[in-house]
Order: sequence, then structure tokens, then C-alpha cells
Amino acid sequence: MAKETERERRYWLFKTEPSTFSFDDLWKAPTRTTFWDGVRNFQARNMLRDQIGKGDLVFVYHSSSVPTGIAGIAEVVRSGYPDNTAFDPEDPHYDPKSNRDSPTWFMVDVRALKPLPRFITLEELRNVPGLEKMVLLQKGSRLSIQPVRSEEWEIINSMV
Repeated sequence: MAKETERERRYWLFKTEPSTFSFDDLWKAPTRTTFWDGVRNFQARNMLRDQIGKGDLVFVYHSSSVPTGIAGIAEVVRSGYPDNTAFDPEDPHYDPKSNRDSPTWFMVDVRALKPLPRFITLEELRNVPGLEKMVLLQKGSRLSIQPVRSEEWEIINSMV
């Protein structure tokens, strides 16, 4: 039997609307852990299903707020699995076209690791050398799940 190789850690940015679910909500969750559900974009779904794995690190980004920015860091503790909110007619993320035998939508579980000592705003990120190619900073970039290159991860962590 071939020895399973360990996958390389990846880095991500997950957007959330703090009026719905904030980093503080994640921090206060039992064991600081919850599922990251409700993603309804196929490109972001594919990342949740195929690329994001246990042990990956995540910037939790507050969108639709003033200001927008990074509030904390989380870790993926369970790789992609079917998003059960898609099957619940009472849930706001219900999708009548999704079915359990061939699920359309996926989610991961994340655990809060630490709030940032200070909120890092989008405006501040725009002015940091080395972040010019960051997905978040590209014109028209609206995905709720975005990859972050390891160099970008290090630069942002050095800012706090």
C-alpha cells in the first residue's frame, strides 16, 4: 500500500457579513467551531469541495460593513462535505434543486484561532507592497471564498 503524502497547507480568505455572522460569533461558538455554510456560487463551491482542506488557514473578512476588512484567523478543521442547509426548506440557504444523492453545495468546518490585535481594513491592504496581485484587491473580485498566496499571508500577518 502506498504511503499517503501529507498535503501542503493552503491559505484562504472567507468573507462574511458581520450583521449575519461575525468573527466574534465564531469566537463565541462552542469550541470556537462551526460550519461555513450558505455559499451559493459555483466557483467558491468548487474550492470548498475540491481544494480547501483540514489544516488550511483562513482570514475571516468582514464584508458589507463600514469599514470592510480582516477581523481574525481561523483554521479548517473539516474538509468539504455537503451543505445540509441546501436541503432544509426552513433555512434561508435552501435550494430546492439540490439533492442528497448528488449535492450541489458544500461547506467546511472552521475553528477560530485568534482575533487580530487590530482590524485590517481593505483600504489599508490596498496600500501594502506585495499585495498588488491579491485576489481580494482585483477589480471586480466578489467571491466569498478566495485563495491567498503564502507570501500574501505572511505580509498580512506581519502587519499586526
